[in-house]
Amino acid sequence: MTINVLHGDCRTLLADLQPGQFDACMADPTYGDTSLTWDKVVAGWVPAVSRVLKPAASIWVFGSLRSLVRVFAELEAEGFKYSQDIVWEKQNGTGFHNDRFRRVHEHAVLFYRGAWSEVYHQTQFTNDATKKTVRRKTRPTHTGHIEAGHYVSEDGGPRMMRSVIYARNEHGRAIHPTQKPLELLTPLIRYSVPPGGSFVVPFCGSGSDLVVAMAEGMSATACETEEEYVTKTRTRLIERLMEPQQTALKV
Repeated sequence: MTINVLHGDCRTLLADLQPGQFDACMADPTYGDTSLTWDKVVAGWVPAVSRVLKPAASIWVFGSLRSLVRVFAELEAEGFKYSQDIVWEKQNGTGFHNDRFRRVHEHAVLFYRGAWSEVYHQTQFTNDATKKTVRRKTRPTHTGHIEAGHYVSEDGGPRMMRSVIYARNEHGRAIHPTQKPLELLTPLIRYSVPPGGSFVVPFCGSGSDLVVAMAEGMSATACETEEEYVTKTRTRLIERLMEPQQTALKV
């Protein structure tokens, strides 16, 4: 298991890597939805990522619907097809205008290349299935067997994870303005990256994807243009190294 944190533009850095080596990509590009100086659309990241992915691979892309529309054509040009989308529901949100619904969600869309049967995908489950109520066969209550007419509950077991995931955002404890919660990233990475596999992160941010990789025993390579966040990510990962899990960390 190896974690790489690279400083620079993913479009340049990924060109130096061996092609066809990663199982998947976790991409959280800037959305271009605001006038903030850092919120600029990064053109051309899809071909750069496509080159380093295996022929049968997948890409998760986070974004607003407005930002996601822009990447569909680029992904299609690289041979990727739409698979499914996840809605991340937050406990609060942002209203860019006071004449629209308050937005309390973001999307994570999965694209894949190659035959679906050859792309790694592992269904995720939660252990919160509603218990099912079973009615016993009853005898007439006048026979004296009153207890035989009551209901009993049986555990319904695990259920397939829903396409809407509720997770609190990281406001107040984040080291990056668009930091994603681990509770959101973990099932998506588990779904698309095989045990011991590897994935690429073209927009590292705070390195949350890398934290999940370390916890899951996976390898990951991430790129980040801002030196401030490269330093913060490396510090965050080194702090994780103080914990029981072990990994080879390249910084």
